[in-house]
Amino acid sequence: MKKLRITLEPLNYSTDSLSLFESIKDLPKAALLDSCHSEAGLGRYDILTASPLKLDLPTVPSNASEKELIAYFDTLNQIANEEIGISDENCNDQPFVGGLLGFLDYDLGLPINKVSKHPKTSNPKTTSAHIAGYSWAVIQDHKKKTCVLASLPSLEKRTRVDILNRLKAHSTKSRKDSFRLLTPFKSNMNSSEYHDAFLKIKKYILEGDCYQINLAMQFKGSYEGDPWEAYKKLRAISASPYSAYIQESPDTGLLCLSPERFLSFNKGRVKTSPIKGTRPRKPDPSEDDIQRMELLHSEKDRAENLMIVDLLRNDLGKVCIPGSINAESLLEVKSYSTIHHLVSTISGRLQEDKNIFDLIYGCFPGGSITGAPKRRAMEIINELEPDSRSAYCGSVVYFSANGRMDSNIAIRTLKYSKGKIACWGGGGIVADSIWKEEYQEIYHKIGPFLKGLNESFSSSDL
Repeated sequence: MKKLRITLEPLNYSTDSLSLFESIKDLPKAALLDSCHSEAGLGRYDILTASPLKLDLPTVPSNASEKELIAYFDTLNQIANEEIGISDENCNDQPFVGGLLGFLDYDLGLPINKVSKHPKTSNPKTTSAHIAGYSWAVIQDHKKKTCVLASLPSLEKRTRVDILNRLKAHSTKSRKDSFRLLTPFKSNMNSSEYHDAFLKIKKYILEGDCYQINLAMQFKGSYEGDPWEAYKKLRAISASPYSAYIQESPDTGLLCLSPERFLSFNKGRVKTSPIKGTRPRKPDPSEDDIQRMELLHSEKDRAENLMIVDLLRNDLGKVCIPGSINAESLLEVKSYSTIHHLVSTISGRLQEDKNIFDLIYGCFPGGSITGAPKRRAMEIINELEPDSRSAYCGSVVYFSANGRMDSNIAIRTLKYSKGKIACWGGGGIVADSIWKEEYQEIYHKIGPFLKGLNESFSSSDL
């Protein structure tokens, strides 16, 4: 294992990480992991990075086999240990100090769970894993009000100087880019088609084939301009603590405003926080409190959440020490700018012979966006959803050189590529679900996104 000494260089703290990111956004594969911190709270750390290392990282074709997936994660582990290296000093108080960062498509989880690829899987030559290796990161700690440049020994001196110069000049930059839709978002399922899929799921549930299925819809449109401007607009509408903006190339990338953590790892401890149960926020405080209390006491939503808690306990059981898995909290209501969610938190201790890549492999994709049992749920999703999920319900993830790992569930997510943009929304269906309510819940979740980018958008089917 290659040992590293990580340099932490203090910088001037800024309350505005978006402006800071704009100073490096034109660099290759720029990425912002955004906690959407504000005076109202939400997250603590913002992570900014760009200009990845020239590593021979493997790709994962869309039709990869289970054997190829195992080899992929083994290779990532080897690269993390031998080519990037692991810190030999204590900087565990920083979330990401350089290492591997990017996102994994939901479809990557199909071979892991022995499920065939989606019938409409895109070009098999495209990759389902979008990970790069980085030698530096700017870390904004909004709790301590500090900012540091963390760097690995592989960071070249001239690159470091360029980064520092850019960061110092960020406040003087002006942005004149814009973003606009050329065609409105159009769903891949109308209300009638959604209803048909819903009835098939109810039949499967009544026959004992499954307990819960997460059914999603995709919305597609076309655009011109800079997707970064779209991200800023959506962030103002729906700030969430596990948000991200990741550029794969100048015209391809990911916008993610996720409220949900998938897996985190630090000092041997694993944590996951599934979301199941949703109510829209109301502008009137008394009405909003009614929504919150209705969610808290909803037998359906509580049962749905506990199903996923059991699923995730089983997933963690593949890699965690027996007896170490505990529910830290159950059925808590957490409120965001547009929505209330019901959240539980489960933790465990990773087995000594397992690593963070084993952890992701053992639990991917997150059970809160599949249903239960996971494998059968994923088969039904493939059968009933008209298009493959791509990045939606995958995960934005980092594997830090200080041994830490964190990841989200990529919900409230948009993928853009060469003038085309896609957004998804879904929800869990159980035995007592009512189709119209489930259909409407999708619009409660992503309606503000769609309307935020296209003010004329409405769901005429509702």
